[in-house]
Amino acid sequence: MNVLFIIVAAIFLLGPLIAIHEFGHYWVARKLGVKVLVYSIGFGPTLLKWTSKKSGIQYQLSALPLGGYVKMLDEREGNVSAEDLPYAFNRQSPWKRIAIVAAGPLINLIFAILLFWILFLPAQEQLNTRIGKILPNTPAATVQMQQGDKIVAIDGTPTATWEKLNYALVNRVGETGHIEVQAERAGQIKTFELPIQGFLKDQTQSPFDVLGFVPYRPHIPATVYKLSEDGAAIRQGMKQGDQIIAINQVKMNDWFDVVDVVQKSPEKLLNIDVLRNGQVTHLQVMPQGQRDNMGKVTGMLGVQAQTGKVNIPAEYKQTIQYNPAEALLVAVEKTGQLSSMILNSMVKMVRGLIGLDNLSGPITIAKVAGQSAEMGWQTFISFMALMSVSLGILNLLPIPMLDGGHLVYYFIEALRGKPVSEQIQLVGLKIGMVLLGSMMLLAIFNDFMRL
Repeated sequence: MNVLFIIVAAIFLLGPLIAIHEFGHYWVARKLGVKVLVYSIGFGPTLLKWTSKKSGIQYQLSALPLGGYVKMLDEREGNVSAEDLPYAFNRQSPWKRIAIVAAGPLINLIFAILLFWILFLPAQEQLNTRIGKILPNTPAATVQMQQGDKIVAIDGTPTATWEKLNYALVNRVGETGHIEVQAERAGQIKTFELPIQGFLKDQTQSPFDVLGFVPYRPHIPATVYKLSEDGAAIRQGMKQGDQIIAINQVKMNDWFDVVDVVQKSPEKLLNIDVLRNGQVTHLQVMPQGQRDNMGKVTGMLGVQAQTGKVNIPAEYKQTIQYNPAEALLVAVEKTGQLSSMILNSMVKMVRGLIGLDNLSGPITIAKVAGQSAEMGWQTFISFMALMSVSLGILNLLPIPMLDGGHLVYYFIEALRGKPVSEQIQLVGLKIGMVLLGSMMLLAIFNDFMRL
């Protein structure tokens, strides 16, 4: 994946989200009789602009596609003629200004619902929440959960899919205590209390690996089908057709066992036993470290298994089909879940339950955009929906400079009958600049640390 592809994917991701956000402000302002002067996508030097002969509004594209703005007639930003005063933003009632400012974040949430609705319309065959394997020495093994148990709820929240199950667990990130898991076994519902300590605080494992239950995984023999020319395995003598039977004297039952050990061992010397032509050959291989988008380093051997058509037992499969109305309700529910999860994560970050290294900036977003585009339109649309929810929620935060900060001022004005003093707004502006600037610098620093 080259840099140009990443940049193009990021533009196709962020461009529509910024445009729809600013369109919310623009559309409601015009409907409420406020005169709009400029509708801009991007900041910085103007690349393209044109003026509508009918409305006199200037539309423009600017060089930095990391935001946008809608400039409205306002006495605080310049002289306004007497005949235009009724159309100035600052002359509108607080409730009209609230509607104009709130429209941007809200239309992002509506746009996310639309994207999720499109994704939920086709029938989807996927794994049900029946456990495929219990990992040893984990909370699930300790409380005697079993392979074949079908998880139906986490902390009382129904979990019909692994995605919903994952969201329910992520909501407990950073916490200590117990997670209540309800599972169906032989027609009966059993309840398990899984102990957690600083759950997922370091973000290095999936919640399923930490708790010790994982979805069904088809049996793929631990036989090397292909080797990368520049991989660690081929340099240390591994050959096509080798069957990996043990790593560090631990038996490998299938390919997934090999992947689990290797990914957890970047830059660590592994003693690998392979079966070659009926004889056991001992190799010493150090997996290369590969950093993902969140900075997590995983081990890579440079080998591939042969994966043909996978046959999944019927008891592990389910087909999910929604009619248009049901798909819309599920889309609304998912948008609400993501919004709650984002807010919950922010609160836990402030409390120190989640590390600040989880903040991501434009570089990480661009890389993920590129990867999701490579994986297909559905993955890309799903990531766009997630980013639209994030943009909507972040802009509603009560921080000066953001839409949420302005909403706080206007609500106070509506309740007390007079606007917040300019001095207080100026102090709030400075605080907002410091907060947002610090967050952006930290996010960009995290981006570079992940490269």
